[in-house]
Amino acid sequence: MEQLINPEAGDAASDADLIKDSSIETFQQDVLEASMTTPVIVDFWATWCGPCKQLTPVLEKVVREARGAVKLVKIDIDKNQTIAQQMRIQSVPTVYAFAGGRPVDGFQGAQPESQVRDFVQKLTDAAGTTADDPLADAIEHAKQALAQDDFESAAAVFSQVVEHAPDNVEALGGLARALVGMDHLEEARDILSRVPDADADQADVAAARAALELAEQSAEVGDLSELEAAVAADPKNHQARLDLAIGLFAKGRRAEAIDHLVESLRIDRNWNDQAARKQLIQFFDTMSPTDEETVTGRRKMSAVLFS
Repeated sequence: MEQLINPEAGDAASDADLIKDSSIETFQQDVLEASMTTPVIVDFWATWCGPCKQLTPVLEKVVREARGAVKLVKIDIDKNQTIAQQMRIQSVPTVYAFAGGRPVDGFQGAQPESQVRDFVQKLTDAAGTTADDPLADAIEHAKQALAQDDFESAAAVFSQVVEHAPDNVEALGGLARALVGMDHLEEARDILSRVPDADADQADVAAARAALELAEQSAEVGDLSELEAAVAADPKNHQARLDLAIGLFAKGRRAEAIDHLVESLRIDRNWNDQAARKQLIQFFDTMSPTDEETVTGRRKMSAVLFS
């Protein structure tokens, strides 16, 4: 497998330039002047603050990964009470983002890494300083492989990303999804257990979890020929049709699986508390939203539900 991530590449600036402690004497230079060319995140913290000890390492990690697109300045409020008063800091941690010499965004309290990443991405996008990100490029490459059901290639690349960024939730979700596709269910379950609760609903994680649940369901499905015969003999045998759809989907016969559930909806949409509709949603959750089978399947489901 081609090495897509070079851990030595792309240090656009040294740590000393990207991340520094500041004070009232250097605030003008470190924040106001520096933010005229590169956005600066200011982390107001205190030694006695527990949430600060959680947030600051996350800020440092994300700023390093931004490779010079943003800088981080840390202000100890106990040593710099004048700045804290001027900035009206009511509690710590408080984070302000500066661009063009003025504050443009901010938040209070510890945040999960995914939200910190979104905060930094929004800041760098607005400033036009976003640098090439080898991790993001690798993730995109892996997602393309995943969309083509090339699970081995996707798993190889996602594994590289996770090796260099163990807390990257997008990569963890993608790796788990690829492992499910390779029928490595225990490994997928282990990867998903590493995702923080705060990120449990992240799109890639949710897709992997839905795929894992679906794979576990398919393992309980009996012989497909028997299920096909049962449905042919009695089209209103919704349980047989549901089991058949799950089995077909697991074997990659997605269009057939979707059509069976749509037919079940057409016959009786309320059977077993709308089980067919819920199963369709689970199917779609594991598929790419732009996949032709996803778009067509959703259209068929909507045509029945809203007819």
